[in-house]
Formats: sequence, C-alpha cells, structure tokens
Amino acid sequence: MRSEKFLLRLPPFTFSVSTDIPLVKDNARLIYGNACVDISQRSRDDYIDYHLSLEKNTGVRRFYKPQARFFCDGREPFKPLTHSQAFAMLEWGMNWTVAAHELQYVIVHSAVLEKNGKAILFPAPPGSGKSTLTAFLANNNWRLLSDEMALVIPQTSTVLPFVRPICLKNQSIDLCQNWFADATYSSVAKDTHKGDVIHMAANAHAQQNAAKPADIVGVVFPKYDVNTELDIYQLNMREAFMQLVFNAFNFTAIGQDSFETVTALIEKVKAFEICYSNLPEVDAFLTEEIICCDD
Repeated sequence: MRSEKFLLRLPPFTFSVSTDIPLVKDNARLIYGNACVDISQRSRDDYIDYHLSLEKNTGVRRFYKPQARFFCDGREPFKPLTHSQAFAMLEWGMNWTVAAHELQYVIVHSAVLEKNGKAILFPAPPGSGKSTLTAFLANNNWRLLSDEMALVIPQTSTVLPFVRPICLKNQSIDLCQNWFADATYSSVAKDTHKGDVIHMAANAHAQQNAAKPADIVGVVFPKYDVNTELDIYQLNMREAFMQLVFNAFNFTAIGQDSFETVTALIEKVKAFEICYSNLPEVDAFLTEEIICCDD
C-alpha cells in the first residue's frame, strides 16, 4: 500500500503525517475529526512544524512479524512497535517531538484542566491515576487543555492548550467507557510497555477552545489509592519548586527563563499533593479550595 499524507492541526503546532498503515489514519480521523485533513487541503496558512511518518517494517520480517516504525523529520528515535500499536506510537511520537524540540515554552509533563478561566496543572508519574482523573474532570464541567504536557509561556503564568486525546490504560479503559459511553475512543493497542492502551478523544468543548489560553492558579500532584479517603498535603514553595522542576522536560535547556518562570509560578499559586479514591471529592476540593478561593 502506498503512503497517505495528512495534516493534524493541533494548536500551537501543525504536524504533517505520512503513513502506509491504515490503522493510523483511520484512528486519526476518528479521534481528531476536523483537525485531521488530507494534505491536498493544505492552505497557505498551514505552516508545518514537524514532518512525521509511520511506516511498516521492510524485508522478510514484515510477513511474519509486522511492525510500525516512527520517524520525525527523517530521524527514528524509537525501536519499532507491533503493527497494532501504530496509532499509540504516533501519539507518543508527537509527545516526544514537542518535548525534545520546543524551546519557546517551559514544558511540564502534566495534565492541564481549566474552570472559570483558571487552570490547574496535574504533574504525575505513570500509575498515579492522572489520566483517569483528567477524563473525569474533562467530562464534568472542566475544559481539557492537555493530558500530557503543559506549554507555559516563559516569564508568565499563562498556559497554552495542546488539545489531544486522553491516554487511558488497563483498568481505566473499562471505567471510562462505562462512565462516558458517548465519547469517541481509538482502537486498543494491546500489550504495550504501559499495558493495554486506548485514546479517548477530547470533547467538543475542548476542541472548540483549542487556541484559548488560561492562567495557572494551582499545581496538584495526584495519586490514586483505592483504600484511602481524600488526603491533602499543601506543599511549601521549596517542595513545589523541586517537584515541578523534576517534571519539566526542558528546564535545563531553557535555562534562566525556565528558572524564573517556575519560581514566579510557585510564588503565585497553591500547590498540593493529594491521595484519593473518590473523584467527585477531588472535583469539589479543586473547585472550592483553588478555583473559587482564587477569586
């Protein structure tokens, strides 16, 4: 099969994607809707930031163990993955591309959600339940800006949206499909390094506001624990600074601007660690103690 090429218009970036794997384009169309357009529909205003490709492996191996290979501007940063994981590979590849190349933003590995024009960052390691919490809030009167990375404009507390699907893993897949049966989901990428993975499309509200920034008023480090009631610990500025720096992809690369941005942010916002099992309780805490309390 010959390669097809399409654009993903995902402010503040536009990606050109070439692929000979139907699974990739089918899922991209499903998940991104109008943001996914054929290359023939490229307009004069479409400046392509990155050229990506997902290709089948070549040689005899393609017949007995078909795999997908990811390239960014001609470079192959990852080992091939199983063919069925190709769309997940595109999503992870876009994450890597932005985190590895962008120096115009302070980039934090974090979910970002907004309510009443105010944003909260949710930095968290894998296994913390971050994406399940993100999916819950994004479908309960919060606006999704990102499930994976916060793009903070240096020397400000302004965060830009980078609206992409929410990456759900393992038990979270069934939970969210039961909670949000009307949402749009990708095909399942089975047996990845993260287990089974599925991507849930951002809802219409998030997509319609994909270029609307927000002001950061809080940083919350979440941890899900089925056996705990809501446990809240307010971080001091030193603790919050160190944890935020640990989750910043390009802190060292940007240097002074990054240091000053994170310092000013921590001096301005509230920062918490929370351990939880009840998602509506988390929603209430965030709204009452961070969003409304900031007025």
